[in-house]
Amino acid sequence: MPKEYRTIQEVAGPLMLVRDVENVNYNELGEIELANGETRRCKVLEIDGSNALVQLFEASTGINLMNSKVRFLGRSMELGVSEDMLGRVFDGLGRTIDGGPEILPDARKDINGLPMNPAARAYPSEFIQTGISAIDGLNTLVRGQKLPIFSASGLPHAQLAAQIARQAKVRGTQEPFAVVFAAMGITFEEAHFFEESFRETGAIDRTVLFINLANDPAVERISTPRMALTAAEYLAFEKDMHVLVILTDITNYADALREVSAARKEVPGRRGYPGYMYTDLASIYERAGRQRGKKGSITMIPILTMPEDDKTHPIPDLTGYITEGQIILSRELYRKGVTPPIDVLPSLSRLKDKGIGEGKTRADHAATMNQLFAAYARGKEAKELMVILGEAALTDVDLIYAKFADEFEKKYISQGYKTDRSIEETLEIGWELLRILPRSELKRIPEKMLDQYYDAGV
Repeated sequence: MPKEYRTIQEVAGPLMLVRDVENVNYNELGEIELANGETRRCKVLEIDGSNALVQLFEASTGINLMNSKVRFLGRSMELGVSEDMLGRVFDGLGRTIDGGPEILPDARKDINGLPMNPAARAYPSEFIQTGISAIDGLNTLVRGQKLPIFSASGLPHAQLAAQIARQAKVRGTQEPFAVVFAAMGITFEEAHFFEESFRETGAIDRTVLFINLANDPAVERISTPRMALTAAEYLAFEKDMHVLVILTDITNYADALREVSAARKEVPGRRGYPGYMYTDLASIYERAGRQRGKKGSITMIPILTMPEDDKTHPIPDLTGYITEGQIILSRELYRKGVTPPIDVLPSLSRLKDKGIGEGKTRADHAATMNQLFAAYARGKEAKELMVILGEAALTDVDLIYAKFADEFEKKYISQGYKTDRSIEETLEIGWELLRILPRSELKRIPEKMLDQYYDAGV
């Protein structure tokens, strides 16, 4: 039986100080028993000699310093894992909230995980088809990659996240594919949208949902992504599944981190976020990847809303350092009615060249991708010149490029949230658009490929 302490010194917001404790460790779980028999959970944040600073998972109201008892459980936070988790909905602390039966775990795992040895990592190289042309064709997602989506308030990142979760697949294999979806600090309405979206299409059967609502405690928000990744590690490395982890919204997570840091009176860093935020985010992102000798893999798409649409804000800035690229949503495209409003020019997948080409997608993928990027960039420039100097100032070729940019946004990027395009469809749409340009302008595509694909549609 764990030893009980009646030595609560003070309670300040989500924190509580307990004196004269013995053999208590950092991150250890505890229980507070109130005078009326109610129990609440807490976690050890700091040990200073015989004093333990603990963080409460629930509200501190009703905790009487004299009559409340604290027990430390001798273990850190754990999640009971099993294949039965697929198709179920959990809260940020791993408790079922879908009205179904409790999960009977095969094992209990520490939610902080174990860092993956860099030498044991296998290089990401297999193409994941999301069914979204702007990602598959131009910013390809590769199995084992970390590819964040940078959004902003009011932009439809929730719809895009749900679409990727529904449509993503590893082509050419019969290996099981699962999605672990963790939502942090979202509204009840958004939670309902995600659940219904997965149920409608049957994608819920291969999905594990962790939902932390905006009115749940900040501490729970900090544990939500770790719960999700613990479930993903079990499915990937013990059950040989390909797992796609979608985390939304990392900004809410970082704000919870700042809230707890402020309560601990820590010295703030940039914009009030704690100085260790980089390390903390890395401890989440770096759990994705592939391991040598293991069939399964974890691919991660963290979604974050950039405060004030600012790419240099600490959250997107630090995320960009740790992850392998970014997909950026554009307010300008959103206003034009382009769905999803992915701005392909500043977006980047650093591993895209590893997942494309003969045997993975198609031999013409890399060449057409480069040509589409170049043509769209020139078309945008031509349109800007048109605004400043007027249409008459543009050459005939520039006018063709301006037309190309409009058609590219309309046909290639904009596809709605229900369309699931195969990579072949995406490549064909690319060729259809390139035929708007004279053949002499397509300098990034080998002549042999132009003979095969460009002339085929003329």
